[in-house]
Amino acid sequence: MAINLYKTSTPSTRNGTVDSQVKSNPRNNLIYGQHHCGKGRNARGIITAGYRGGGHKRLYRKIDFRRNEKDIYGRIVTIEYDPNRNACICLIHYRDGEKRYILHPRGAIIGDTIVSGTEVPIKMGNALPLSAV
Repeated sequence: MAINLYKTSTPSTRNGTVDSQVKSNPRNNLIYGQHHCGKGRNARGIITAGYRGGGHKRLYRKIDFRRNEKDIYGRIVTIEYDPNRNACICLIHYRDGEKRYILHPRGAIIGDTIVSGTEVPIKMGNALPLSAV
């Protein structure tokens, strides 16, 4: 991964780095809005956890945890930031035309191919059932 180093202009930007592969333009059919109306309030609307509220609106990305596209190769197109979790996510374009998000496998870069199934090679990003490992 390419990492950009920036010159220090303030103490808060010292030792700062930015990963240049991380994009932040989500696909419209793979996201939906979360309903944040709590802001520290209970069912009656009374504040029970003080000093909570506000925050930026976060759209939820639909992640494919099942990986049920069997024996169809997919290519990593983008690596994106996800505001709802600690991990980055990857947008995968499968050969049959379908697009899905998965959690970013460590070491995978843009352009790598992944596949899920029972007879696939054991490689970073591939998904196998436990019986085939």
